[in-house]
Amino acid sequence: MLVYYCIPIATVALSLSSETDKLALLALKVKLKNGVPDSLPSWNESLHFCEWQSVICGRRHMRVSVLHLENQILGGTLGPSLGNLTFLRVLNLTNINLHGEIPRQIGRLKRLQVLVINKNKLQGNIPIEQLHKYRGTIPTWFGSMKKLTELNLATNNLVGTIPSSLGNISSLQYLRLAYNHLQGTIPYSLGRLSNLKTLNLDSNNLSGKIPPSLYNLSNIQVFDIGGNKLSGSLPSNMHLAFPNLKKFYIGSNQISGTFPSSISNLTELVDFEICLNAFNGPIPLTLGRLNKLEWFNIGDNNNLGRGETSDLNFLSSLTNCTQLSYLFLYRNNFGGELPDLIGNLSIHLSYLGIFNNPIHGVIPDRIGQLISLTYLNLGNNFLEGTIPNSIGNLKNLGSLNLQSNKFNGSIPASIGNLTMLSQLYMAGNKLEGSIPISIRNCTRLQELSIADNKLSGDIPNQTFSYLEGLITLFMSSNSLTGTIPSEFSSLKHLSVLYLHSNKLSGEIPKELGACLSLTELYLERNFFHGSIPLFLASSLKSLESLSLSSNNLSSIIPRELENLTFLNTLDLSFNSLYGEVPTGGVFSNVSAIFLNGNKNLCGGIPQLKLPPCFELPSKKHYKKHLKKKLIFISVIGAGLISFIAFIIVKFLTRKSKRSPYSPSLQNGNLRVTYGELHEATNGFSSSNLVGIGSFGSVYKGSLLHFERPIVVKVLNLQTRGAAKSFMAECKALANMKHRNLVKVLTCCSSVDYNGEDFKAIVFEFMSNGSLEKWLYDSEASGNHNLSFTQRVDIAIDVAHALDYLHNDTEQTVVHCDVKPSNVLLDDDFVAHLGDFGLARLIHGGIGHSSNDQVSSSTVIKGTIGYVPPEYGAGGPVSPEGDIYSYGILLLEMLTGKRPTNNMFYENLCLHKFCKMKISEDILDIVDSCLLIPFAEDQTRVVENNTKQCLMMFAEIGVACSEEFPSQRMLIKDVIVKLLAIKQKLSC
Repeated sequence: MLVYYCIPIATVALSLSSETDKLALLALKVKLKNGVPDSLPSWNESLHFCEWQSVICGRRHMRVSVLHLENQILGGTLGPSLGNLTFLRVLNLTNINLHGEIPRQIGRLKRLQVLVINKNKLQGNIPIEQLHKYRGTIPTWFGSMKKLTELNLATNNLVGTIPSSLGNISSLQYLRLAYNHLQGTIPYSLGRLSNLKTLNLDSNNLSGKIPPSLYNLSNIQVFDIGGNKLSGSLPSNMHLAFPNLKKFYIGSNQISGTFPSSISNLTELVDFEICLNAFNGPIPLTLGRLNKLEWFNIGDNNNLGRGETSDLNFLSSLTNCTQLSYLFLYRNNFGGELPDLIGNLSIHLSYLGIFNNPIHGVIPDRIGQLISLTYLNLGNNFLEGTIPNSIGNLKNLGSLNLQSNKFNGSIPASIGNLTMLSQLYMAGNKLEGSIPISIRNCTRLQELSIADNKLSGDIPNQTFSYLEGLITLFMSSNSLTGTIPSEFSSLKHLSVLYLHSNKLSGEIPKELGACLSLTELYLERNFFHGSIPLFLASSLKSLESLSLSSNNLSSIIPRELENLTFLNTLDLSFNSLYGEVPTGGVFSNVSAIFLNGNKNLCGGIPQLKLPPCFELPSKKHYKKHLKKKLIFISVIGAGLISFIAFIIVKFLTRKSKRSPYSPSLQNGNLRVTYGELHEATNGFSSSNLVGIGSFGSVYKGSLLHFERPIVVKVLNLQTRGAAKSFMAECKALANMKHRNLVKVLTCCSSVDYNGEDFKAIVFEFMSNGSLEKWLYDSEASGNHNLSFTQRVDIAIDVAHALDYLHNDTEQTVVHCDVKPSNVLLDDDFVAHLGDFGLARLIHGGIGHSSNDQVSSSTVIKGTIGYVPPEYGAGGPVSPEGDIYSYGILLLEMLTGKRPTNNMFYENLCLHKFCKMKISEDILDIVDSCLLIPFAEDQTRVVENNTKQCLMMFAEIGVACSEEFPSQRMLIKDVIVKLLAIKQKLSC
């Protein structure tokens, strides 16, 4: 009997299509396995291909829909057969060591929704590393991937224009092209992406007008086109165009027109930023409908407001925005008075900036109700009246700026309640009375400015000894009387002191000599008398500007002032000085010294046109003293003089063979010889060894006439570059004094007992050792871990050090080796940045190396893992390079993982690892010991607060360690954000 089997045509077609997928996978295997015999063992004829490892098929068509080969040992290439898997929706090829080019046939995958190909070595015209770090233009064929839901090309080096073909990806929900170099206009076709939720074109060079088609994106939630050169205006029906909008950023463009009042109807709006544009006109009174609003920034060179009394009426509506945390209205044209209802703004309000406006009237007493404020800036307005006592209720304030207004009355004693304050600016007002003693409670103050007021009375005693962290102090142009308190000796970190234009009297106190970090000292236009003190030259080695003019000083000019290497401005005019003017140092530059108004000076450089010094000034006691000395010398006799001269010459000759002159770094008075250092370290004994670095060894020791322990860095001069490192470190540290830099006591350049060259630098001992020890050596740190708060404090300290090096020195200093082993901790766990052996001095501003420090492309400046990418490519050293290393340092403190950890290989590094995890669960990557608060206190408030701070910390580290220098965070912004974290942790 003949039997016929009837097979449906559809079944035949399905079988043939399935066969296509199987053959495509087998061909792909040949390319992927790269000669490794055991790769993909299940991919054979014994199993249906839908049962093969890493393959998932759709139930209906039995076609490959998911292919996930991530984290396998493969290492081959991708073959063109991949394009035959036409039902593929998800393709994940993460970390399988692929190389070569991605085949263009991938463009056939019309159903593809997710493409992940990061952590490989792919190249060519398709973006790599999850479509990151691609250099070139955006391929036009992306438009053929109709099922793609997310395209993220942000933070690359992309150039050219945005291809209009992207408008064909109808399924696209997330388009991120921020932080590139794209130019041209925004394609009109993007308005066809009806499913788009996020559009991020921030920080490019885009120009032209915003295409009207974008206002068809009704599903948009995040609209970010800030940081470009876009022009035009906003539509009047924003709420109809973007009904689901949550975040709207168009700052730093050239967009004009009136304020878009229709945003009041965007009830989902969380962030709104239009700063640095050209908007004008009033703000609507309907903003109170935005009950989810958190960030509202309309400041910085707009022209909002009309300078009228009603300009700030909109603040009443903002009181309904109960989630508002950041409110920036600065640099506009808002007139009127601050309404009393300002105290009804959100209890979550942390930042309030309304400076540089023509606002008048008084500060409402109810401002004291904004108890969450960490930053309050009302400076440069026309505010008047007294500063309300209620300001003392803002106990979380870290920065308070009321300068350049018209305030009168006294500084309220309640200022002493602001114990978190680090910056207080009240200069340029009409404040009266004395300086309140309660200000001593603000023990965290670093910057205090109360200059240009009408303050009177003595500078209060027992006040400034509590403010040991002060870095800048401005009290000039007041009517302060009395003497400078001796307790100023406690201000070890003080860099700038302005006391000029007051009524201070007495002698310049020797206690100022303890302010070793002083770079600017202005005492002119007071009533100081006596002589110019020698401590100015012997102790204040970092002085750059010194003004003692218009006082009653009467003495010779100390010749020792010649030795102040960094002194570039010296004003001694209008005193009663006499005698010979020195000619060295600052005195050799006629444009740097001011001596007029002193009648009895002589000598000096010819340009001063002073009379020659034929005899000393006509001071009877001085001439009498000189006469006695001349008689004494004549009586001694030539033989005795010759004998003394012979002894001196023999002594100096013998000493020079053993211990030639050791130049001090000008930071202190300590002078040491090789023999003293040998004795101090028990002959450089191994029992005194505390570490070994690239160019030498570090020993702990103690000097006979120095009360504190020291450490001695002995250079191994046989190591290539050690001598250069010694000179670089001496040069870099010579003029630097900062509370967060390791204190250099002196240096020694001599010969040892074997007659060999010897070079060493002597530092103040840091009892708690290095940050590296506390992060990784539990035995050395006594099994005690650094808390997150301590790590934030350390990060702030190092940031202050870098800010000083990069911005506050005469020549910009680039450290070139920021890492945990170079961060040292004192008794109080205050961090100090050390080891300047690789430091560079920059001339001509940021980014330009000095001629003697031009970097070489053959030398890596720094330590592997911390070296910025541009250095490895031969780029010059720059402050941005230090920021990169600092960012890695932050991420290392956060994760407890070195950047050279074995988990980081190929294209994965600490920066990318953290960047991927920020948007996921941050607790997955943090150092395990930082999770203790979650174990001990499970309350949601503590957990969420700490978790948010960890995330903010990670974001700063990632922002600092971006690949391209121009994209890295500014160090001053780092400090502000870290202080915000610290403030949040203390809540």
